[in-house]
Amino acid sequence: MAEDITIGIPNISCLGYLHIDLLLFSTDPDFARRVIDAGAAGVVVDWERRGKHRRQAGVDTQVNADTPHDLTRIRAAVGAPVLCRVNGWGPGTAAEIESAIGRGADEVLLPMVRRPEEVDAALAMVGGRAELGILVETSDALRRVDELVRRPLSRIYVGLNDLMIDRGSACLFTPLVDDTVARVARAVTAAGIPFGVAGLTLPDRGRPVPCRLLIGEVASSGASFTFLRRSFHADVAGRDPTVEVPRIVGAVAVARRRDAEEVAVDRAALEAAVSGLAEDRAG
Repeated sequence: MAEDITIGIPNISCLGYLHIDLLLFSTDPDFARRVIDAGAAGVVVDWERRGKHRRQAGVDTQVNADTPHDLTRIRAAVGAPVLCRVNGWGPGTAAEIESAIGRGADEVLLPMVRRPEEVDAALAMVGGRAELGILVETSDALRRVDELVRRPLSRIYVGLNDLMIDRGSACLFTPLVDDTVARVARAVTAAGIPFGVAGLTLPDRGRPVPCRLLIGEVASSGASFTFLRRSFHADVAGRDPTVEVPRIVGAVAVARRRDAEEVAVDRAALEAAVSGLAEDRAG
């Protein structure tokens, strides 16, 4: 393409539908403030850990240990939306939702959804005092996505890590190339709900799949938000977030403007990378 995704990024405020909201997982008030000032859309404080060590044993994932006090500190530090991911549905859900809202969360994220009834109950607990988003990361949720999108949700995100585990898959990224993500994206966007998937870091970083390929797929899926992935924290160390965050947003905007041939080339490269990973792990 003629436009370099790392320099000459156009004014993000003028990109309209090309723009993507980046959500940062962080409990560091200073870092969160800097990334928000650089253009990120919000901060996520992550309380999800019940059963997660056991569920994700042997998988290269991160289990956060964020606390209610962390939520209070982040809320005081930033003026942007603050989201709180609670534990999956269970006996403690009502208390966690109440605590999150009481400490200033603008939005609660409910992970590991399996049944629409769980979402209905969580919506009743929220009671209009905040918004509710959900994570589709189980086979049950995939089967019932057409029911889930009928709820008044603030966002729906496809969680690749837990989905891989729940489905017994060999590769984290398979849902990006086997029509799983595309099918969920169609249902979610048709319902007018913001859709998100994957996680991004700097456009020239990322492993085992280069971030530039994930950027292409995020753009193709019609996602309106995504998370700044775990590696973003390491990749941006020693760099200026006011330079690096716009690079990511700009790279997505450029990817949305690709022509059909460019999309096909990037998709083929992603499929080859995912196939190679799946074969390595199966072997």
